[in-house]
Formats: sequence, structure tokens, C-alpha cells
Amino acid sequence: MPTQSFADLGVSPAVLSALSAQGIKEPFAVQRLVIGDVLAGRDVLTRSPTGSGKTLAFGIPLADRIQADGPRPAALVLAPTRELATQIVGDIRAVCHARALRVTAVYGGVGLVKQARDAARSHVLVATPGRLEDLLARRAFTLDAIRTLVLDEADRMLDMGFRPAVDRIVGACPEARQTLFFSATLDGDAGRAAKQYTRDAVVHEHGPCERRAAAGIEHRFIPVTDEGRVETLVGELTREPLNLSSLVFVRTKRGADRLVKRLDARGLKAVAMHGNKSQRQREQALARFQSGAVNTLVATDVAARGIDVTGISQVINFDPPDDREAYVHRVGRTGRAGRQGVGITLVGSAERNEIGRMAHQLGLEHSLGGQDAPGGSSVRGSRNQRAARVQRGGWGQRGGENQPGDANQRGGRDGERGTNAASRGKRSGPNRANGGRGRARARARAGA
Repeated sequence: MPTQSFADLGVSPAVLSALSAQGIKEPFAVQRLVIGDVLAGRDVLTRSPTGSGKTLAFGIPLADRIQADGPRPAALVLAPTRELATQIVGDIRAVCHARALRVTAVYGGVGLVKQARDAARSHVLVATPGRLEDLLARRAFTLDAIRTLVLDEADRMLDMGFRPAVDRIVGACPEARQTLFFSATLDGDAGRAAKQYTRDAVVHEHGPCERRAAAGIEHRFIPVTDEGRVETLVGELTREPLNLSSLVFVRTKRGADRLVKRLDARGLKAVAMHGNKSQRQREQALARFQSGAVNTLVATDVAARGIDVTGISQVINFDPPDDREAYVHRVGRTGRAGRQGVGITLVGSAERNEIGRMAHQLGLEHSLGGQDAPGGSSVRGSRNQRAARVQRGGWGQRGGENQPGDANQRGGRDGERGTNAASRGKRSGPNRANGGRGRARARARAGA
């Protein structure tokens, strides 16, 4: 059966031309599934992993459904982090401009005045919940004209404690709207939210569930001692072939900075990305990593959410993840779009039982028990293992790392806030503004 083209899906000539200019000729699988339904005005629920092409799956039909001379803003895309918001804007800007549409990213850590002015003039807003509520509270604009609402990486947004804010924002949008919900899972809280926010939605499921290990990634577990952890990391970073693009995960912000200094002392250049960095510093670090100026990016879990960098050769868990879902999300940064990738986890003696259990539940073979020297096992993910939830335990959260939001920001950035600004009006789930900040912090996973 011939593969559908963008033209076959109903994409306009203007947008087709913009895609062609970027060298995008044929739609990815998730785009073939979704674009036609979005152009038809249907609500859509899509389970699709990161790196699958889902941004253009909603960005292309979004651009074609908005009229340049209509009221603004006409479309709202909610994203959990400012990095993801920035990348979405970068991905959809060309197709929006082809239709004479303005698109603006709205996130914390930058000045309010210019951002509010740009947002009010734009057809498409791509926003993190906290900063969006700040601007709504200041009456910079309203959401009364929103025709299409998109929730991207919705499961991560809920995991980070944004559910009360999202409820309020959804309630501030018109009842007669189109809602597109993209998530790595449609189970649990994400599934319940999806049903609440949409009406008669078409459901599409694409690719392996992100709660399982991808089959195309090589998974290695290397036993280490506490004293030898850094040296083992250095060995992996300098392994042939040289100059591999490596994303290294650590648990804390302080740990990220400390590891960059330790690598520098050993002659390895790296950059850190976490919530204590300014927006400019984070953008510069990501730009240096993307350009190849440095080959190693050290990041915390929350800071790395939304990073969509093609060509990452390997992901290294310097600090083990807190649970199975975090492992899959971390390692899923490599091996995208049909490429090969490697996921490496350094495992201390106190962590072996927990990591071994997690690997077993993900269908990953390992040989951790009773090994004191670095060695490790190399396997690929199995598609046939029964999903089960990891019993939490092992490494406790460290102080100062447990705030929600896209940067652990305070004072009106993108942490959860108690404002009722978006709650006036229309369709939503229950307004949970009272006490939302405290509950959101309590629910947040390891901070950036």
C-alpha cells in the first residue's frame, strides 16, 4: 500500500512548500495517523513517545486551521517545560509563517512586559502553565478566542504537579474548542485527564509505550564503586569511537555542576543544564551541545524534559533513575527516528537490587548480582515483558530538588501558583486553586 503524502492528508500548498524548504518530504507514522483528524476538527488523543514527530503532527494542521485575519490568540499549546516550549516554537514556526501566523513561546525566567506584548499579538501561543497564569492574571490577553488547545507531553505535565493549573487554564478556554492530547501513556491520571478535557475524541496509539524499554536501544548496566563512579564515566565518555554525543543524567543541580568540574579536571569538556541556571545559560548550554561544540551535556530529569536533540549517541545514568518510568524517559533520548542508541546505567552496590528489579520488569537482561568490578551486561529491550510497577525505595530525594515546574523557579515563574486568574468562566474540571501550590510541590518528582 503506497505511503500517504502530506498532500494526500489534506495539507495546504503553502504549508507543503514550507515543509519542502526544510527537506521534509514524507510524513512520519504518527503524522499520518493524526493530521487528517485534526484537519477535520476532531478532538484527538494520541499516545506517542518523544522523538516520534508528534510536534508537526499537531503543528501542521494547527497552522492550516487558523485564519491570519481572525482573533488572537487562536491556538494554545501547553508544555511542561520552557525548553520544550522553545523547541515546539522552533519546529512549527516555518509552517505558521507560511500561513502568515505569528507564534510565541511563553515561559518563566524572562521579562514579562515584552513577552506579554508579543503573546497578545500572536495567533499561536506555546506556554508553560505557570507563566501563562501570570499573564492571564495581569490581563495581558484572554483565552476567549482559542479554537484549538493542545496538551503536549501531558503525562509529564501532570507528573510535575501542574494538574490544578491545567484545570484552570482549560476552564478559561471556550467550551466549543478542539482539544488535542499527546502523551507517552493514556493510562492512570493522564487517561482520566484526557477524557475530561476532550469530547468524542479519536484515539491513536503509536509506537511502544514509553513505560517500556524501546527495542532499538542497547542497554548496559555497569557495577561501580562509589570511589570509581567518575572514572567509570570518564571511561565511557572516552571509549572508541571518540566524540560521541552523550547526555548524562544526575539527580541534583549541585551534582550536575560538581560533575562538570570533575570532568573538566580530567580534560573533558561538558556543560550543565538545571533549574538554577538562567534561561540564557540553559539556551547557551543546549546550543553548544546541539552544535557539537561540547559532546557531553549533564542534566537533571526536569531540566532535560522537553529536550529533543537528534543524534544523541548515548545516555548515561551517572545517578540511577528513581523508577522505571524515569529510566525509560531518560534512555529514550537516544535511538530516535530509527537510529541506534545506547543507554548506560552506573550501579553502586547499594543500588543493585533495585536496579536489577527494574531491569527485570522492563524485560532487560542484566548480571548485576555479586559483581564488584565494572563490567556490565549489554542487551536490547524485549517487547514481550509484562508491565509492572517498580517498588519504590533505594535512593531518597535530596533536599531542595522537589519543586514542580520547568525550572524550580519561585516568584511567578513556572512553579505551581495559587492564582484563580484562569478560572473565570467556562469549561473545566474542578478548580483546585486553594492549596494547589502545596499539593503540587508534594506530588512533584525529582526537581531540576
